[in-house]
Amino acid sequence: MKKAGLVLSMALAAGTILGACGKGGETKDAKGAFKVGMVTDAGTIDDKSFNQGTWEGIQAGAKDLGFDLKKDTKYLKPVGTTEADYLKEMGNLHDAGFKFIVTPGFKFETAVFKAQDKYKDDKFVIIDGTPHSADDMKPVVKDNTVSIFFAEHEAGFVAGVATALQLKTGDLGFIGGMEIPAVQKFNWGFQQGVKYANDNLGTKMSLKAENVVYEGSFNNVAGGQQIAAQMYDRGVKAIFTAAGGVGVGAINESKARAKNGKEAWIIGVDVDQYSEGIYEGKKSTILTSAMKDISKAASDMMKAEKDGKFPGGQTLIFDAKNDGVGLPKENPNLSDETVTKVDEVYSKIKSGEIVVASERGSLIK
Repeated sequence: MKKAGLVLSMALAAGTILGACGKGGETKDAKGAFKVGMVTDAGTIDDKSFNQGTWEGIQAGAKDLGFDLKKDTKYLKPVGTTEADYLKEMGNLHDAGFKFIVTPGFKFETAVFKAQDKYKDDKFVIIDGTPHSADDMKPVVKDNTVSIFFAEHEAGFVAGVATALQLKTGDLGFIGGMEIPAVQKFNWGFQQGVKYANDNLGTKMSLKAENVVYEGSFNNVAGGQQIAAQMYDRGVKAIFTAAGGVGVGAINESKARAKNGKEAWIIGVDVDQYSEGIYEGKKSTILTSAMKDISKAASDMMKAEKDGKFPGGQTLIFDAKNDGVGLPKENPNLSDETVTKVDEVYSKIKSGEIVVASERGSLIK
């Protein structure tokens, strides 16, 4: 998928973003640099998912802005994943002068809700989540906070089209982690993409109910491998995983089978997971990946802050229209013909000719 650079929402393009001055305090030093901190979610900083994508975005943004990577960027890993654990590390970052804080994932929602009031001179970026209290789900995005979401259903759709076009016929599977909206939208979009390819592009793929499974967590590697093994045993050719560590287990199973000459593809998620599927030194079981440009989202918020255009108080949506979701730039396991057709479909989503449903159901049009 040929992707242009990620842009901010139409609101930013229209100049309606609130400036940093007088909104949520000041994070910059005399040279215009500011210290950027991150609190990690469950997992490691090299998890090939949200933690890694967010941190890489911070590093890239700091480099582009001429910041000192060692002095001006820092991540902290909490001992647990409770609101108190997250707040503790946000406080530690604040005390150390890292007052532009990026948090990856919905688990930070209640912690950021409290932090945006407790540290009013800091700036907060929450990716894939929105601040709210533990007792009320109503979003409360203060002027020192920006909330970012992605159109996972559109990413899932193009991945479904690509998978169907490449494999032509056979059964597919889906393994989700927790049954939360972001994961569900990947599933629903993927199913719509497969259906679109079957209806319009001559493919004959199926996705049976028994091959759509939510494991219930994002860290059960062994569980993911077991579920994947069961699906492959039922004849599934490729599994779309939106499941964190559970997906890692599925990838492990796919590699074990591929080494024995069996067809066992994986469609990756969030970031380009091609390298995770490499076996025997050069081949990969990752057919393609349904990507959210997490890294660029983080770096763009830093650039907005540097330019005095931090979109405080807003919720931004990154979708196909602003190239916030899609497939990797390089897809070694997809044919040129598949990539060309997927690019055509992606262009139709961008233009509005194809509208993908963000909830369970068939393609809208």
